[in-house]
Amino acid sequence: MADNNIYIKKASGDRVKFSIEKLKTSLINSGADNILADSITKNVRDELFQGISTKEIYNRAFALLKAKQSHLASKYKLKKAIYELGPTGFPFERYVAAIIEASGYTTKVGDIINGHCVKHEIDILATKSNETYVVECKFHSDAGLNCNVKIPLYIYSRFKDVQKKWNTNLKLKTKVTQGWVVTNTRFTEDARRYGNCVGLYLLSWDYPKNNGLKHRIDTHKLYPITVSTLLTKREKQFLLNREVVLCKDLINDAFYLDHLAISKNRKTRILNEIKLLCNQN
Repeated sequence: MADNNIYIKKASGDRVKFSIEKLKTSLINSGADNILADSITKNVRDELFQGISTKEIYNRAFALLKAKQSHLASKYKLKKAIYELGPTGFPFERYVAAIIEASGYTTKVGDIINGHCVKHEIDILATKSNETYVVECKFHSDAGLNCNVKIPLYIYSRFKDVQKKWNTNLKLKTKVTQGWVVTNTRFTEDARRYGNCVGLYLLSWDYPKNNGLKHRIDTHKLYPITVSTLLTKREKQFLLNREVVLCKDLINDAFYLDHLAISKNRKTRILNEIKLLCNQN
């Protein structure tokens, strides 16, 4: 059966036509060259069947890529790795703060701020020059869940309450000028329309175009430690509990691997994989 006649099932439950080009592009974006990408897409295409899930396609492509070049497989699993930052959402907030800092902001995570009416626990306060942004994170551990319009509606009301109080406090050196909503999934069309209408900055996996989370992460090499194909789930959780969220942080704090009683040989393999991913020698 020709692959252009195959319909696949997305995490949301929607059925869409399979695109061999999209699969190949995702592999190339992970660093695979054309020869490797062509080889993997051919293998995956030969195993397609009607109704196959995107998860099954991903798992097969990931396994093939990992067998060839594990650090590229780490990059390929980026989206899944971000889901693994859960379930509390706090590691995601720290991760988003690091991504924002890469653009020249200073950040604070989890501050309690007085609003005009009530107090608010703000996920991230991001400051540059004389401006402060109120950043709220919406973490989903389920790929099928998107942010609907209720999320920006709720966050905008909190932002306005904080802004009204903050901007009348003459002791503060900055002004709250913008509210952000950041999610690891996607926004519905109504959520985007409302957010853009009221001036909220919306940041999701692929939005805004060419400046979404994935683009920012790849640009600054800010990969979470959960992308590692060599660390176990328990080991990743140990590191997250100690606020080691970024791969580059583990390079600088490799002694944590000693606390996990990881052998010297395995420690070297883990660090080599991460250094390749972050382009550090």
